[in-house]
Order: sequence, then C-alpha cells, then structure tokens
Amino acid sequence: MRKSMLEQIQNRRSCRKFTSQPVGDDIKEQFIKAILWSPTSKNNRPWEFVFIENKQTLEQLSKCKPHGAAFLSGAPLAIVILGDPTKSDVWIEDCSIAAILVQMVAEDLGLGSTWIQIRRREHDENLSAGDYVKDIIKAPECLEVASIIAIGYKEREREPYADNALLHNRIHFEEFKK
Repeated sequence: MRKSMLEQIQNRRSCRKFTSQPVGDDIKEQFIKAILWSPTSKNNRPWEFVFIENKQTLEQLSKCKPHGAAFLSGAPLAIVILGDPTKSDVWIEDCSIAAILVQMVAEDLGLGSTWIQIRRREHDENLSAGDYVKDIIKAPECLEVASIIAIGYKEREREPYADNALLHNRIHFEEFKK
C-alpha cells in the first residue's frame, strides 16, 4: 500500500550508509523530472544539476569539507545542485526546493538520501567547499553550489519520527507567543 505524503515525510530519515546497488536509469529519470518540475520564483529556473556516479569523483567530492561529507564516497549516486545568482535573488530557496523534492522522490521509491550542505562551508582555510566542488565537476565560475544530495539503496531502515518528538511549542497561531 502506498504511503501518504505525510507518512513519507515522517519516514524520511537521513541515510549515510548505502548498499552497492546502482541506481537505475528509470529512477534517475524520475529524479530528473522532479527537479525540472520543481517550482521556482517567477519560473526563473536558476538551477543546474550534475549527476555523479563515477566512484573516483564521488571519492573526491566526499572530501569537499572537513566534516559531514565522507559518507558520499559510499553512495551510488550524488546530485550536485547549483544555482545562478544572476538569474534570481532567491536561487538558494529555488535550489532548496529542488533538493527536498529529490529527497522525497527517493523516499517514495524506497531509496535513502542525505543533504550535504555546501553553500557557506569551507573545504579548508584557503578554499570554499563550493569552489572545491565546482573545480571537480568543471562548473562555471558564475554558478554557486548549494548542496549535494547523496542517494542510494538504504543499508538499513531507520525508525520513523515519533509524534511525541514534534515540537508543538514552535507553532503559533495568529501571532508569535512565547
């Protein structure tokens, strides 16, 4: 039985350990449709996407920042999400929408995913994570790397979020109340 969207949101958990099974072309095509159909401000579509399956490239990308990307070397697929700040002042938001849609499609198809934050992260004291990634994938200077989404078949399932973990105190009606 197919899960509702709310159930998929509850079940989607970051996955950092994947099986070695490759992601098929039919599934990649579904990711392509999801990102190219993703909404953008004024329909500007300021994003670009680079699909990476080459193990050597994934290994290089896994070193894009000191913490939080090493697991990328074990992912069968990564999607680098880039935006063009000259096309839209809200390119970050537009790229973020595409990124979460990729993650929800992955969940819907039974795959795992994790968002790797690149924008405003450093590779080292001399180089930003974004510039490091752009160099590896040969992206033009005018683009900015928002994130990388690691995707693959889950090595293990994680428990869904529980209702008692909901932070109801963060919800306000009509006005902000402390």
